[in-house]
Amino acid sequence: MDVFSAVVTLFLIMDPLGNIPLFLSALKDVAPERRRRVLVREIAFAYLVLLVFVFLGNYVLAFLRLEQETISVAGGIVLFLIALRMIFPVGGAGQSDALEGEPFVVPLAVPLLAGPSTLAALLLLQRSAPTETALLVVAVTVAWALSGVILLSSTFFYRLLRERGLIAVERLMGMLLVMVAVQMFMEGIRAFLAR
Repeated sequence: MDVFSAVVTLFLIMDPLGNIPLFLSALKDVAPERRRRVLVREIAFAYLVLLVFVFLGNYVLAFLRLEQETISVAGGIVLFLIALRMIFPVGGAGQSDALEGEPFVVPLAVPLLAGPSTLAALLLLQRSAPTETALLVVAVTVAWALSGVILLSSTFFYRLLRERGLIAVERLMGMLLVMVAVQMFMEGIRAFLAR
């Protein structure tokens, strides 16, 4: 497993810059002196969810008897769809609905930081290198830490980039993720045809 590639993929999927407006919106009713503490708690919960998935994901795949090629092709398709949503966001309510009170696990930790797409990517990475769990933990930790630092600095990034800047960065990250998705899909097809 290439740790750098795994970190970049996970970081792009976690999309911390694209999540800044959602995080700020979810925390707007939280007392200013508690916001940082709540944010740290939610980031920590997300890390726990990611680690549980790293260690249990391989057992889920073994139980389902999925082959490497299947995971790679399916993962490429899923990542491609995620990237398309980053490039061409779908309008509507969904995750940005106003919450009452202080968020707890949902929606900040799960699904915004440790969402289905991140967990699916973990499954793919785990399946592609089943014996390299330690490297996957390192990749998850680095991607999570980078995302956490950005989210802890969300007000700074929002002031710096504004709404349009954040949208532009998210679209750029989506374009990079499209390339990762196509590569993953092609590797799955190539491995299947070489059997």
